[in-house]
Amino acid sequence: MKSDIEIARECGLRPIEEIADMVQIPVEELEHYGKYIAKVSEHLIDEERVDKSNLILVTAITPTKAGIGKTTVSVGLALGLGRIGKKNIVALREPSLGPCFGLKGGAAGGGYAQILPMDKINLHFTGDFHAVTSAHNMIAALLDNYIYQHREEGFALKEILWRRVLDVNDRNLRYVVTGLGAKTNGVTMESGFDITPASEIMAILCLAKDEQDLRRRIENILLGTTIEGKPFRVKDMGVAGAICVLLKDALHPNLVQTTENTPALVHGGPFANIAHGCNSVVATKLAMTYADYVVTEAGFGADLGAEKFFNIKCRKSGLTPKLTIIVATTQGLKMHGGVALEGIKSPHSAGLKKGLENLDKHIENMRAFGQTVVVCFNRYATDLESEIALCREHCTSMGVGFAVNNAYQEGGEGAIELAELVVRTIDEHPSSSVVFTYDDSDDIETKAEKVAGRVYGADGIVFSAAARKMLARIRQLGVENYPVCIAKTQYSFSSDVHSYGVPRGFKIQIKDVIVNCGAEMIVLVAGDIMRMPGLPKSPQAERIDLINGEIVGLS
Repeated sequence: MKSDIEIARECGLRPIEEIADMVQIPVEELEHYGKYIAKVSEHLIDEERVDKSNLILVTAITPTKAGIGKTTVSVGLALGLGRIGKKNIVALREPSLGPCFGLKGGAAGGGYAQILPMDKINLHFTGDFHAVTSAHNMIAALLDNYIYQHREEGFALKEILWRRVLDVNDRNLRYVVTGLGAKTNGVTMESGFDITPASEIMAILCLAKDEQDLRRRIENILLGTTIEGKPFRVKDMGVAGAICVLLKDALHPNLVQTTENTPALVHGGPFANIAHGCNSVVATKLAMTYADYVVTEAGFGADLGAEKFFNIKCRKSGLTPKLTIIVATTQGLKMHGGVALEGIKSPHSAGLKKGLENLDKHIENMRAFGQTVVVCFNRYATDLESEIALCREHCTSMGVGFAVNNAYQEGGEGAIELAELVVRTIDEHPSSSVVFTYDDSDDIETKAEKVAGRVYGADGIVFSAAARKMLARIRQLGVENYPVCIAKTQYSFSSDVHSYGVPRGFKIQIKDVIVNCGAEMIVLVAGDIMRMPGLPKSPQAERIDLINGEIVGLS
């Protein structure tokens, strides 16, 4: 089969005005970025129309390193809904350059179920990621300058909490020392870098409801603690307006199209293993304003992205999905059934059956959120009909709808079964209101313990001494009402990257706590997870090239 970028190049793109007109987005409201990309202002959101739309969440079983194919399924479902005459928009996150040039090579879907133009979306797109990076690092530079310029007046910070970010996987930048050399180079201090999707600015962009809310959140960002023990925030430097200027255009969602010319809104890009892993609230609500069905996804497995989608995004926005789709593959199920990674493409019914325990745990979790669940089997060329039948029978026995997605090879035609199941299920058995895992009034330890116990199946949480020190700070700041965002490996319910299936008898070790007063959430860093990933031994960058003016290797 042709590569993703070859397929994308062959698809005929329609002018973005035509894509907008398909769902009655006013053409005069488009801010063009070439012929096929445009930004759309969030002021077009109509809450009454949002309430009438059908929101569909796509999540997955615990993934393999090759992924499970949530984006391909999300786009494929949008194509399938279009094939059966349903007015829909798919609302997705923007890809990060780190994984594109590191492990994955692209994140715009795959095969005949992609968002286009995929090369631009995977690379610089409309500059949103660069805006977030610039805004975050501008705060870092202004903070360093503030300390430098006011030190003779006796100003100093006892603790600095604001690091820097870069949208490149660079393990060498995890911990650095700045201000070395002459006195005029600044104050020598320790610092470090996270990847841009982990930036609090990215979370703020994805959770802010408008420009005013964006400013309020930026002003409230906690930068450190003064010698007197008082919190020091962005508003104390008087620069929130300058940061809003950098993010002004980035706040607007991006309109593009799929391989079958249906509309897609792509905006924001936090990772679910180190951040909250959902596209922006404004993009989701804008899509719901103009479509009867909106398909969105949450990153990695349902224990990460979907948990945060409900406990953070839905809690703060009032969104309620009508249905949750859990994506599964034979390869992923076999891996969780104890089959060695090199053997997951080969037939192994015993491993497949054992791996269904992982799917069952995710189904249980989604039902606990009040969700009606269907399972989408994302088909690969190596799959056997007998294996698909085994999965279908299992889901039927659990009272869960099941459909095969073959949009990767067949486009919308390969997703009609899924689209029809989704529409029928929403009509007959829509989800109830979201049931949150914890209450706002719970303290941070209790919130973490409830997520760990009820969602991960852990026996408890263990906080390091440094983490407990930050918990005391949170109590002093009076922000225990914030939701928790647990950063942990995506490859296991536990914090052990190699503990597949449904592990038992484990505890979640919290080594650090990060206070995001602007994003209004508390990030708990579990196990060995790094907020600045490293590159693999053979990064995808070795296969990406520009040949005769055309990009190759992005997928």
